[in-house]
Amino acid sequence: MSTKTVSTGTGSEVIWQPSGAYLESRVVDFMKKHNIADWQTLIAKSNEDTEWFWQAALEYMGFQWNKPYSQLMDSSKGFEWTKWFVDGELNIISNTLDWHQEAGKVAGSRVSVGKDHPALIWEGEDGRSRKLTYGELSHLTGQVASAMLKLNVKAGDAIGIYMPMVPEVVAVLFACFKIGAVAVPIFSGFGPESLATRLNDAEAKILFTADSGKRRGKLIPIKAEADLAAQSVPALEHMIVLKHCETDVPMQDGRDLWFHDVVLNQEPAATQADLSAEHPSMYLYTSGTTGKPKGTVHTHAGALAQIAKELGFAFDLQPDDKFFWVSDIGWMMGPWEMIGTTFWGATMVIFEGNPSYPNPDTIWKICDQHKVNTLGISPTLIRHLKAQGEEWVDKHDLSTLRLLGSTGEPWDQDSYMWFFDKVGKKRCPIINISGGTEIVGCLLSPLPVMPLKPCSLGAPGLGMAIDVFSEEGQSVHDEIGHLVCRKPAPSMTRGFLKDPDRYVETYFTKFPGVWYHGDWAKVDNDHSWFLFGRSDDTIKVSGKRVGPGEVESVLVEHPEVSEAAVIGVPHELKGECLVCFIVMMPGQSLSTDMLKELRDMVGSRLGATLKPDTILAVQALPKTRSGKIVRATIKRKYLGQDTGDLSSVENPEALELIVAK
Repeated sequence: MSTKTVSTGTGSEVIWQPSGAYLESRVVDFMKKHNIADWQTLIAKSNEDTEWFWQAALEYMGFQWNKPYSQLMDSSKGFEWTKWFVDGELNIISNTLDWHQEAGKVAGSRVSVGKDHPALIWEGEDGRSRKLTYGELSHLTGQVASAMLKLNVKAGDAIGIYMPMVPEVVAVLFACFKIGAVAVPIFSGFGPESLATRLNDAEAKILFTADSGKRRGKLIPIKAEADLAAQSVPALEHMIVLKHCETDVPMQDGRDLWFHDVVLNQEPAATQADLSAEHPSMYLYTSGTTGKPKGTVHTHAGALAQIAKELGFAFDLQPDDKFFWVSDIGWMMGPWEMIGTTFWGATMVIFEGNPSYPNPDTIWKICDQHKVNTLGISPTLIRHLKAQGEEWVDKHDLSTLRLLGSTGEPWDQDSYMWFFDKVGKKRCPIINISGGTEIVGCLLSPLPVMPLKPCSLGAPGLGMAIDVFSEEGQSVHDEIGHLVCRKPAPSMTRGFLKDPDRYVETYFTKFPGVWYHGDWAKVDNDHSWFLFGRSDDTIKVSGKRVGPGEVESVLVEHPEVSEAAVIGVPHELKGECLVCFIVMMPGQSLSTDMLKELRDMVGSRLGATLKPDTILAVQALPKTRSGKIVRATIKRKYLGQDTGDLSSVENPEALELIVAK
C-alpha cells in the first residue's frame, strides 16, 4: 500500500468516476429490483441483513436447485460451524456447463448461451493455442467423469489435479464436480514433498497429471515429480497422465494410465444433480510457507454462491465477455475464474507459461489478440512488467478492456497508477479484491458503480459483514486495525480438513464469535477501504509497529527501484531493525547516494525511527507462482536458518542472492 495513501487518508483524490455503461451494470439492475437508491445503501443493507442479501442474490442470479433449501443457514453450533442451504440439493455443473447446452433458457437475470458459444481460449507461451465451445468442454468433462466412474471413483472421493494450465485441467476440475468427487487442485510447480503432503492429507484416490509442462521455454518434469510423490501416498490407486509435451515418461503398470486411452473413448457421464448443498466440491490448500498446509473445505452451493456473486456483481460479467485472470489451477483464482465464467456464460482465457516469456508483452499480446474485456493480474506481476517499459504495452490495442482486476497483496501507488494509466488508459476501474483461499472469494471488493481512489479495495463485499476492529475488539474508523467478518458467509471453509482445532484457533480465538482474517485494514472518512498487509508480518522497531508493505511502497516510489521486499531481523537495541532487498530498474545500480536517498525517503514518510539499517540490491526476489514475495523464507535465508520446503517458490535460485552483509 502506498505511503502516500496511508499518510493522506481522505486526502487521496478519486481517480475514477463511473459513467455511461458502468452505471447500467448488473448490480444497478439488482438495486432497481429491490428499490435501493445507491451503492452505499446496498452495501450497508447487504452487510447488516446478510440473510436477506443471500436469498435475494441467489434468486436474482437464477440458481438451479435440484431440491430447494428449507432453511438458509443453521448457526446452532456457532459461527464456526454454520451450515448453509439446509436440505437443498444442487451441483455446480448443473448451474454452469449443463445450463448452457440449450440456448435461450432464462433463470433470474441470466440466459443460457448454447453449446456453440465459446467457453475457453487457451494460450501457451510456445505459441500454441486452442479453443473449446461450451458443448466441447461439456463433452470432454463428461468423458473424464465417465473414466473416473469406471475406475470406481465415488462421491466424496478426493481427486488430485497436478497439471499445467491447459484445457484438460478445466475438464478434470469440472468432472470432479459432475460426479461429486472432491477436486484437490495443486500447483504443477510444487515438488514431491509438497505434493505428497496434500495428497495424503486429502487421501486422494486418483491423481491427474501430465508428462511435462512448459515455463520460460523449458520443460517442467511434472510426471517425474508426481512419481516421486506417489511413493509416499499409499491411498493413490491411479495416475492419469496427459500427453502434453510429447516427452517420454515411465508408466507404472496397473497404476499409470494415459489420458487419451482412458478418457477420449468414453461416453459422457451424467451429472449427479442430487448432491447436498453442503457436499464438498474442493479441498483448496494454502501455500504452506509457514507450517503444515491447511486444507480448506468448500461446498458446491457455498463456493458457487460467492463466486457467481463476485463475477456477476463486482465484475459485471456478460456472456460476450472474454475474461482473463493470470492464474494457475493451484491458486484459488484458477477455479474461481473457471466456475464464475461458466456460470455467466462468458469465455475464460487461460495461459500456460511465464507471463513475460518469450517477451515482456505476452499478456498484452493475448489481450489484444483475443479482445479481452477483463484482465486480472497481481500487483507483483505489474511491478515486474512495469520495469520492462511501457513501450511493450503501447505495441498492442487494449481498447476492448472494460474492467481491470487485481488481488494477492497490497498495491503501491506508483504501480497501481501505471496499471490504471498505461494499461487501462484511465478509462477502466481497477476491481481490486481481497479475500482468501479459506473463503474462495472476497472480503473486500469494489463495484463498477463506485468512485475509486488509488489502491482502494472499494468496500465490504456484498453480504460479507466486514469491519475493522481495534486490539480491544471495538469497531474503529479512519485508523488502521484488524480486518474481521462479523457474520457467517456461505463460502467460508467448513473447518480445516482433519484439523478442526487449528481452524478455530486461526480465525476465532482473537475475537470470539468473529472471523479474524489477519490483515491490517482501514476505512477512511470517504468510506474507501485499504489494506496494509498481514498482521503477522508486522515488524516492531524501537516500539513502533510497521508492516513490510508500507516500507516497500516507499522504496518502489523511487524511479530507479522496480521491486522491494522488507524483513525485520533481531537488533540488540531496537528489538528489530529493517533489512530491505530491492530490484533495480534495468541498467541501474545501487550507489552510495541512492542508499542515502532511499533511507531518507523511508524516514521522511514513516518516521526517522524506521529508517532501514540495511538496503541490498538483488537481481530478483523469490516468489510463489501466484506472485507473492516469500518474506518469511527470505528472512530465514538471511539469518542463516533452514529455509525449509521451497517447492512453493517459483524461482528458488533467487534465494541464493539473499546473503547477510
